[in-house]
Amino acid sequence: MDLRNFQELIAKVQKNDSKKRVAVAAAHDEHTLEAVFQAAKDKLVEPVLIGNKKEIAEILKNLNVEYDISSIICTESDKEAAEKTVELINSNKADFIMKGKLQTADLLKAVVDKEKGLRTGKVMSHVAILEVPAYHKLIAITDGGMMMYPNADEKKQILENAVDVFLAMGYESPKVAVLAAVETVNPKMPEAVDADILKKMNQSGEIKDCIVEGPISVDLTFNKESAEIKGYNSPITGEADILLVPNITTGNIMSKALLEMANATMAGMIVGAKVPIVLTSRGATSQEKYLSLVLSASAVK
Repeated sequence: MDLRNFQELIAKVQKNDSKKRVAVAAAHDEHTLEAVFQAAKDKLVEPVLIGNKKEIAEILKNLNVEYDISSIICTESDKEAAEKTVELINSNKADFIMKGKLQTADLLKAVVDKEKGLRTGKVMSHVAILEVPAYHKLIAITDGGMMMYPNADEKKQILENAVDVFLAMGYESPKVAVLAAVETVNPKMPEAVDADILKKMNQSGEIKDCIVEGPISVDLTFNKESAEIKGYNSPITGEADILLVPNITTGNIMSKALLEMANATMAGMIVGAKVPIVLTSRGATSQEKYLSLVLSASAVK
């Protein structure tokens, strides 16, 4: 099953029997609340709000949103808001997290806390999913937002995190392209060497529930005809679901280039903790925040 666009993902989440509860840390932010209550109106999520009660109530009034103000969990600081949000997840009172008006570092500090946090022993990585008009289905890019220069073992975990997201979305065996500039294993190009390692791990059964191809360049990943001309036969060409990039810079540039130049729309989240975390940048539109909520709701196990 391939999802062609975000509309299909929205429809899929709406069919779920139970709405996922999103804990919004430091919810006193207009764009965030706009996205959350649009998702609630569309029967996608159930909001749990944590933060400055007075400010949240004021924003909700301006947005003409009906909400039980007494259920807002009032906190005095960003640190307290982050800790309370994590506590709600651990006590099973929420299903995933969304960052509101607080620093990313404050939220992640509570998430990775050794005693009370949400670590699972896996690396935490960023998954961006894009709808690109020129491609026939949704495509994921990882990791362009969290791990800076991952080694082969970290890339394996980043890959597995992304595969878990696709399995939760209903895919049976997502197709992963491990990107490089070439298709040959050049010892002077670490990303090509890593790609070869990951492909062999997939072939030996160490990386499960997906098909891994690499090293492979972007043109052959997207263009089956180019691959055939080059004599590169793979089920991945023209059909990739997940692009594993060499480092954060590549992933960041690639995502933003598609957004700015190819009319793409994007959703993103942090995975690898106990639950997905919607952690969009301050410049993110309400639409990106909304789609990221949809994506995270679909990825909750």
